[in-house]
Amino acid sequence: MSVSKVQDSVIAAFKSAKTYQDPYQHWFLEDVLPEGYAKAVCALPIDAPFLEVDDAGTREANNSSRRYFDKETISKFDAANDIAEAFHSREVVDTVEEVFGADLRDSRIRLEFAQDRDGFWLQPHTDIGVKRFTMLLYLSDEPGHEKLGTDIYKDADTHVGASPFKPNSALIFVPADNTWHGFEKRNIPGIRKSLIINYVTPDWRAVEQLPFPDTYVK
Repeated sequence: MSVSKVQDSVIAAFKSAKTYQDPYQHWFLEDVLPEGYAKAVCALPIDAPFLEVDDAGTREANNSSRRYFDKETISKFDAANDIAEAFHSREVVDTVEEVFGADLRDSRIRLEFAQDRDGFWLQPHTDIGVKRFTMLLYLSDEPGHEKLGTDIYKDADTHVGASPFKPNSALIFVPADNTWHGFEKRNIPGIRKSLIINYVTPDWRAVEQLPFPDTYVK
């Protein structure tokens, strides 16, 4: 395992990403992390919390039990550190700006380790605001998880489909007022594991979630 291998793999995946324009511009990519990393993250000894999603279908109801690649986590686990360092690196940041057109000046990297149990759902939302880039990196490989991709919407009320959920693949978009996405409530066998990767603005208040809270990526 090494940061440079993660950088190279992520950059290669970014450059080979497939672009889709409907209902808004988004990308799907495969083979994001080097061999072994997705399984290593899934195997991290971080208990999946028993979440209760509020009636509005948001993650915020469970803020106290959500898990991140924060300073403590990356100090304990090599896989988490390598991924955080890679996404914090100028090489990866420059590629994000080049390929996806995101402006990452004065941004910081945030990585949430999501472990979703049966009963989880998310209402349609756009991520617009303090998030400048969103990447949903799918990790788990349990039977039935191929049907657990992110749901995509034309607007808050119009569902148009879902991304594939394939281990070590990802959905990417640059948040705008039309980037509606969510998760329709459906059966989740086992635990649905993913990394939610964002570059966030200086207005992001929960700096304790961040691996490098004192450093912008550029």
